[in-house]
Amino acid sequence: MKQFRLNRLFNPKSARCFDVAIDHGFFNERGFLAGIEDIGASVRTVVSAAPDAIQLTLGQARHLQMIAGKEKPALVLRTDVANVYGQDLPRTLFSRMIEQPIEQALRVDATCVVVNLFRIPGQPEVTDQCIQNILRIKPECDRYAMPLMIEPLVFQSNTKAGGYMVDGDLEKILPLVRQAVELGADIIKADPTDDVSVYHRVVAIAGGIPVLVRGGGKASDTEILNRTETLIIQGASGIVYGRNIIQHVNPAGMTRALMAIVHDGATAVQAEVFLTQSY
Repeated sequence: MKQFRLNRLFNPKSARCFDVAIDHGFFNERGFLAGIEDIGASVRTVVSAAPDAIQLTLGQARHLQMIAGKEKPALVLRTDVANVYGQDLPRTLFSRMIEQPIEQALRVDATCVVVNLFRIPGQPEVTDQCIQNILRIKPECDRYAMPLMIEPLVFQSNTKAGGYMVDGDLEKILPLVRQAVELGADIIKADPTDDVSVYHRVVAIAGGIPVLVRGGGKASDTEILNRTETLIIQGASGIVYGRNIIQHVNPAGMTRALMAIVHDGATAVQAEVFLTQSY
């Protein structure tokens, strides 16, 4: 039964998924709002480029779902909120899930729900909260045939990195991805590795569960396109990018460029042509 919704999420031509994340306002960080201050306009811009899915929160899902027609991207619903992303972290960190997440997801016609699994140095309590969230939502996902995307995130120490910084250490990513699979993920949304050429090991550790790769921090056009090409070659089942699209000078063009790589097998060089086109 979950396959019915997965069929809406994964492109029939490539069997891959390109999900644009626009759920950043959930986390109460001013810097995360760059490019999405007018989220309705941001959603419409991304929809015009026709990615497979858009990741939104319950409060903003209407901007996608009120668009008429059956061709719009699928909705991936963010179900948890956390305060772990700031440069100066508060005294107490948390990761909390919305109430009745699957019922609420069904009401807004979501195709998939996503929940975090954090590994933060010196903060095991936050990991515990994430695991409790997953344990709670998993049976409801199975009951209502809702695909569960788990997002294993390995953080660098805040004292070392000074804010939300992904740790691309393969040896840290592998066990957290495997834990997400063991907890029942239908889809993994995982960090990129520092050495992208070893990403096939992340795909392998997921044991057949599709791995979508997060965009990470803001990167240059050349870097993000080259990285995406290598990730697809390494066996990734798609990407979930946010700031590298919504903060781009041409969000629709960047979306089209990435879609060419993910779905059409274009090279990074071939995809660059879309960055100069208007939509």
